Amino acid sequence: MVGNLFKMIPRNLPKAELHCHLEGTIPPLLAKKIAKKNNIDLPPLLFKDKNTYAWNDFTSFLEAYDQASLCLRSAQDYRDITYEYLSICALEGAIYVEVFTSPDHAAECGISYNEHVKGVAQAFEDAEKDFGIIGRAIVTCIRHFGPEKAMTVADSLIENPHPYFVGFGMGGDEGYLDYADFKPVFDKVAAAGYPCTTHAGEHFGPETIIEAVNTLPISRIGHGVRISEDAKSVKEIAKQGIVLEICPGSNVSLGIYQSYSEHPFSYLRDAGCKVTLNSDDPPFFDTNIGKEYEKAHTNFGLNIEDLLDITRTAIDAAFINANEKAKLHSRIDSWKYSG
Repeated sequence: MVGNLFKMIPRNLPKAELHCHLEGTIPPLLAKKIAKKNNIDLPPLLFKDKNTYAWNDFTSFLEAYDQASLCLRSAQDYRDITYEYLSICALEGAIYVEVFTSPDHAAECGISYNEHVKGVAQAFEDAEKDFGIIGRAIVTCIRHFGPEKAMTVADSLIENPHPYFVGFGMGGDEGYLDYADFKPVFDKVAAAGYPCTTHAGEHFGPETIIEAVNTLPISRIGHGVRISEDAKSVKEIAKQGIVLEICPGSNVSLGIYQSYSEHPFSYLRDAGCKVTLNSDDPPFFDTNIGKEYEKAHTNFGLNIEDLLDITRTAIDAAFINANEKAKLHSRIDSWKYSG
């Protein structure tokens, strides 16, 4: 047992991530490079400096996110941003990463579903060969685009199966419509054999998380932190074993919580909820999966065993088969602290 007798998390400690938006991983320098190649002029005010996007509230963050993603124009572009992100994760010790892919964003850039899949899948293969990291994709619909478009995204996933595209989810405006409006979409995907997750409890309270869990065939909740506002709901989520894809750096950056001392991560973990650590949209929030683990140690007092347990929780909750999970668990169990 190494306990808390260390100042920093070993960089090669095995980590896993379940909640990261692919279009939100593009570093400013790469966005500029791809935009130049595609003869696209990105707004000068998009960047605070060469390594930082400019935004100051949730609305301006969404605008910056959309503007940066418009640089993408081809399968190769999606391959490049995916590979870049996986290479960063691998340097931080990540052994497994799931990314949320958005066919709707790709379509806005003139990229078909199959071309989108082709680029992302190529990056998964290249990154595994070069770094040993395993990457998989969760296809997501955008809530405020409505159920009809969501069904189109679901049909694209079902009708074009790919071994690296392993699940389905929903992001977007939590206040738009009800989860019941999207139940036919999720039920169809689940009937086709795909596990599901959805964003809930980031900008709205615990009632939205309970609604999602009681309405949709999901095993995970994206964010879910505001379940902490109701003790009864916390107990229910813990009892059902719903996994929370928590993104502390994102929550603090977006002002969901004013500081790490206010963040409910420790409370939820101590209450028996299954929690994971994730970066959400890393270059926008000056984070990555390594920083999330490091800050969990610094701010939540997690030691190496705690963090390895969180990695194990993520692997158990991953949308991959039992054989793949066993191989990843073996990598975690064989890791030795050498500090």
